[in-house]
Amino acid sequence: MSRLTWGASMIDITFTYADLEYFLLVLVRITCFVYVAPFFSMSNTPRMIRIGFSIFLSYLVFTGIERNEVVYNTLLGYAVVVMKEALTGFLIGWGAQICSTVTSLAGSVADMEIGVSMVSLMDPTTRQQATFTGVFYQYIFTLFLMITGMYQYLLLALIDSFTLIPVNGAVFKTEALLESVVTFLGDYLVMGFRIILPIFCTMILLNSILGILAKVSPQLNMFAVGIQLKVLVGLGILFLTVRMLPSAADYVFDGMKRMIVSFVEGMT
Repeated sequence: MSRLTWGASMIDITFTYADLEYFLLVLVRITCFVYVAPFFSMSNTPRMIRIGFSIFLSYLVFTGIERNEVVYNTLLGYAVVVMKEALTGFLIGWGAQICSTVTSLAGSVADMEIGVSMVSLMDPTTRQQATFTGVFYQYIFTLFLMITGMYQYLLLALIDSFTLIPVNGAVFKTEALLESVVTFLGDYLVMGFRIILPIFCTMILLNSILGILAKVSPQLNMFAVGIQLKVLVGLGILFLTVRMLPSAADYVFDGMKRMIVSFVEGMT
């Protein structure tokens, strides 16, 4: 039991060892989710903010959920429960994170088609080298994640997981989880190419025209002309297709929801 004194008033807060053990299990699941899920796991977010947010959210969940009995006999048994909670939070967050990487795939393919794949930038959210269009798409989709309230869905999915998957109640169905990943891999390429389909089709048409011109006028240096023309046309198409990004973001967010649901079903 701990007692907190503030000014002339005294607040008694009862917090037993059992409560502390249960709170730590909730904290482990939420912390693993925060450090993996999109938007919350951006590397340019200070660690103290992520830790403080995890503790604050864990306290709200701890006081709001109906607690179940967690049975273990030894310290090793408690460590196993901690690992189960860590894996549960990781899988829920990872299910959303792998869908957000579609933007990097789309940007890399788009830059390769346009001919600017050699231009790389430091992505501050991941602290890794990324292509120009990949960083652009990443920021656009992060913006849509906040505007559309998708981050609220991620938090609600995490909170609801304590009802669907109680503490120490996760049952990892390997076949179901693997099936979800395999199904997503097929949708991964579809989502990526759906984002850059206008650029991809335009570049195919432009390459065909340049190939015909090279046959008709072999004295022209189509290689030098083609590089400049592809960059100009590609950036133009990229600018014109910006209005299509909200629908593409909705498509990616639907994929996030399906992955989270399938992963949760694979642990219940």
